[in-house]
Amino acid sequence: MYHGPQAIMLLQSVRPNIVQSIRAYRPEDLQLAANAAGQHFLYTNLSAAQCKQDVLDIIARDFLFPDHFGKNLDALYDCITDLVHKSGTQPGFVVVLELIPDAAKCDRETREQLLDAFRDAADFWSERKIPFRVFYSMAVSGKESVSNWDKVDVAQNDAVVKPVKISKNAQQPMIMNLPPMSSVFDTSALLDAA
Repeated sequence: MYHGPQAIMLLQSVRPNIVQSIRAYRPEDLQLAANAAGQHFLYTNLSAAQCKQDVLDIIARDFLFPDHFGKNLDALYDCITDLVHKSGTQPGFVVVLELIPDAAKCDRETREQLLDAFRDAADFWSERKIPFRVFYSMAVSGKESVSNWDKVDVAQNDAVVKPVKISKNAQQPMIMNLPPMSSVFDTSALLDAA
């Protein structure tokens, strides 16, 4: 677990505008690092999604997108770029997309399109010199072995995470119990003021 300067150093070890696999990083540590750096932390667990529309619905719910969110990739990009940029100066973002589905209706091309929307957003924020780091993990289909999972070291005494025993046959996702995230994308107040 990272604290204070160590948490900030965690973010300094990662390029400021990137979309990458979560691998050795724990969402809790990324949240602590974002908080220590004064940046927005956004987390979503997509394990319940079965298709592209489910993914967009869950992201919209968890990131508190406005009700008028069009629930397509262009609208996703607009919500994480222009809409927030117009609301004022931003300190930076740490985004975690956990367990992007691996299902027939959410195939590799669909997953890559989703990540491309976040890559484009990272470029958008990079041009404005605002850090925008996205960490993701992929759900594993029943055909793949557990060795293909991105390994995450979960401390048994960590009150933030409810550990889940994972066997080779298990498809149960790790359940996160993170504190409320930043509501940077809750733009209803901005829209009311306009």
